[in-house]
Amino acid sequence: MGQMHYGHWMQMPEARVVAICDSNPDIVKSFDKVSGNIPGLPDNIDFSNLHVYTDFEEMLREEQLDGVSITLPTYLHAELSCKALRAGVHVLCEKPMALNIQQCRQMIDTAEQTGKYLMVAHCIRFWPEYAHAYRIVHSGEYGDVRVANFQRLSSKPLWSSNNWLMDSQRSGGMVQDLHIHDTDYIHYLFGMPSGVYSRTITSGGMVEHIKTDYLYDADMLVHAEASWLASDSFKFRMNFEILLEKATIVYDCTKEPAYQIYPDNGDSFSPSISKNDGYRAEIEYFLNRIQGKVSDEIITMQQSLESIRIVEAERASSVSGNIVRLTPQGEISDE
Repeated sequence: MGQMHYGHWMQMPEARVVAICDSNPDIVKSFDKVSGNIPGLPDNIDFSNLHVYTDFEEMLREEQLDGVSITLPTYLHAELSCKALRAGVHVLCEKPMALNIQQCRQMIDTAEQTGKYLMVAHCIRFWPEYAHAYRIVHSGEYGDVRVANFQRLSSKPLWSSNNWLMDSQRSGGMVQDLHIHDTDYIHYLFGMPSGVYSRTITSGGMVEHIKTDYLYDADMLVHAEASWLASDSFKFRMNFEILLEKATIVYDCTKEPAYQIYPDNGDSFSPSISKNDGYRAEIEYFLNRIQGKVSDEIITMQQSLESIRIVEAERASSVSGNIVRLTPQGEISDE
């Protein structure tokens, strides 16, 4: 994700990348060995134009930074985001916000105390198809949502540095690293659910597959499923179906066309959407926010915290086998 952010920052004419910090002292030589489950990494990085650090605090002292992308394992998000904020630097922190609610609150408190902008990079809110579906749903053009299904399937992410993704103590596991994409988007699309009911498949104490029903007072069914059980040759797929009163919206990243709207009246069609991915859109949004160019709030710190609260409730539900209720005050109760 560091390379992904770098590639998109380099496409921002109003920004200049001046420094990179990585714990790997051989980061220059290791550039071409990085992999992931989404295409789009830059072909090369011109390190001759960058100051390369292995010490984060040294970089904060030596450079006159306006903003920083925190693209590190989840367990480091709170600590390094707070250090950057205290150094007077705006922070774009990769999702999920942190490992737990306490760390999320620490990040929010620090941002509020320093007056610096903190944004959690929930890229799906900015992904063209998901962003377009959000606008369609909220426009009311096709009536109310009756059913919404979301799915995210992946082989095990064994490519992560020191295998940190497979360590739930450092990543939060599949639920917090992969499934939270859809949990957060559901939160964005429909607001906080009144409760969740989850079932899981686990191995060695780690959740590898989850299915969750999100409960809303409206007359609709909302469901999400995520997995690290897909075979290695399967790689990755994200998809959704949203069934409205007067249309059905379908997206599948493995299909062509990937995104289709099927109205009750008329033929199906593929809407015209941005060709850029969600990473570029979120970075551009962050840049515009810290320059004071936009005031709309696609993502807030509190919403990022609440998405962590929802996945915590999902875990609790999967353990108890019961519906777990979420109150507006943030309390969780097990039925």
